[in-house]
Amino acid sequence: MAKFHLLLIPVIMGVIVGIFLGFQFDSEADSKQITVSKLIKNGSPIMGDFDAPITILEWGDYQCTFCFKFHQNTLDIINDEYIKTGKVKLVFKDFPLNGPDSLLAAEATYCAQDQDKYWQYHNELYKNWGGERTGWVTRDSLNEFSISVNLDLDKFNTCLDEHKYQNKVIALHEFGKNIGIDATPSFLVFNDQKIIKIRGNQPLEVFLKTFDEF
Repeated sequence: MAKFHLLLIPVIMGVIVGIFLGFQFDSEADSKQITVSKLIKNGSPIMGDFDAPITILEWGDYQCTFCFKFHQNTLDIINDEYIKTGKVKLVFKDFPLNGPDSLLAAEATYCAQDQDKYWQYHNELYKNWGGERTGWVTRDSLNEFSISVNLDLDKFNTCLDEHKYQNKVIALHEFGKNIGIDATPSFLVFNDQKIIKIRGNQPLEVFLKTFDEF
């Protein structure tokens, strides 16, 4: 049990007051009042049932090695056993640690969202992951991924050319830093009363035991 609590880093456990979750993520986020809706706001479309009692908020980078491993392994099981069964929902927020290519890849997912294909494009990025800072994220490769998920290429490129979602991605990154996110992947698993932070691509068992805490 002690070993488990070292892996799961509780941010805080408290009683909900109204609709607010009052907690301190770190010293730089002193006295911040964060609502469940604010944690979810401006992220990806929700994967799963909107009314699922537990939310996983993942902070990730499309070039991140351990984000790739989470999406290729652990997420599939969580999706089949918890998301598809209505027990858990997932929201992704961008934390582009690996520079401009990660920022551009994140922008591209929201351009895909304009055509109702966020998760298809998101998955295509991880399916074609080529390492960290190796140059695999280019306009040509992003176009290839858009073709693979049947996007309107002209609309997609117009969105990217205009950097329509650049400020959104930058704001998500800043929000993450402000509440103590400092690595990818990082996860906040929460309901209306409790938040548990998981840092890194932990084994599936860590996530399953976390769900049992709620």
